[in-house]
Amino acid sequence: METLVMILTVFVLAIFIGFEIITKVPPTLHTPLMSGSNAISGITIIGAVVLAGEIGNPMLAKTLAMVAVIFATINVVGGFLVTDRMLKMFKKKG
Repeated sequence: METLVMILTVFVLAIFIGFEIITKVPPTLHTPLMSGSNAISGITIIGAVVLAGEIGNPMLAKTLAMVAVIFATINVVGGFLVTDRMLKMFKKKG
């Protein structure tokens, strides 16, 4: 029970800190930060796939790993789409 309270406390603090950091980012830096988050999400995908493939893990761990892979993949694809749109703005027309 004590561990669950500690984990939830860290999770809630991470939400508040992440919200405060993201709201302070100017729009001109948003896209480069999105590219950085792609790298972090790529690491998340690798870790979740390794966790899901481990033998002897409970079903809850495998389910959470699958959810992590899905959400991180959505983040990576969205980040690449946003970065692609940004780079198209800098190409010469015609």
